[in-house]
Amino acid sequence: MPKLRVHNFAVSLDGFAAGPDQGPDAPLGLGGGRLHDWVFRTRYGRTMIGEPGGDAGPDDDILAAGDHNIGATIMGRNMFGPVRGDWPDDSWTGWWGDTPPYHHDTFVMTHYARPALPMKGGTTFHFVCDTPEAVLARAYEAAQGQDVRLGGGAATIRQFLAAGLIDDLHLAIVPTLLGSGERLFDNLGSLPGYRVTDMLSTKSVTHVWLTKH
Repeated sequence: MPKLRVHNFAVSLDGFAAGPDQGPDAPLGLGGGRLHDWVFRTRYGRTMIGEPGGDAGPDDDILAAGDHNIGATIMGRNMFGPVRGDWPDDSWTGWWGDTPPYHHDTFVMTHYARPALPMKGGTTFHFVCDTPEAVLARAYEAAQGQDVRLGGGAATIRQFLAAGLIDDLHLAIVPTLLGSGERLFDNLGSLPGYRVTDMLSTKSVTHVWLTKH
């Protein structure tokens, strides 16, 4: 049965998934880029930005596993871009240039509708104004039997966790302190319905897997 999965979602030691003041020059807020330094030390991470090199090993394997058997993606509007409120126009097309890395239907949760946005490489962004349950149903249909990946940001993941919709959640806990920004686990209590099923520490990051039970 298809699952909703979160992979390689990076958080700081003090629990922040992004720094403050997100903007065009700071997609993850001030200091938030440090959360992904470990990604671009791996072979798979270097490949994603079209550069050679990178390290093999557990971090590389875990990063690559996040794209296995994924047929659709869901993300929040903040992950798509820094524009807030009603869309002034359709000029913002994401952080990723003309060829986003998804290559399938990608559902952007927003309060403001806009037309679907086909991109090079097979990605089509759909801007959806609906509940997590309804968006997930659309994503499962688009995935055609494969799993759906929930990309973030933190507020979007909290919505799906609170609704008990996430099957597998993989966190990458990065040894850095952001001090402020957006926390992942605010207002979720002890996260009933989920348990830690595995952990692995490398030189760069500590990987933690949570599973719905």
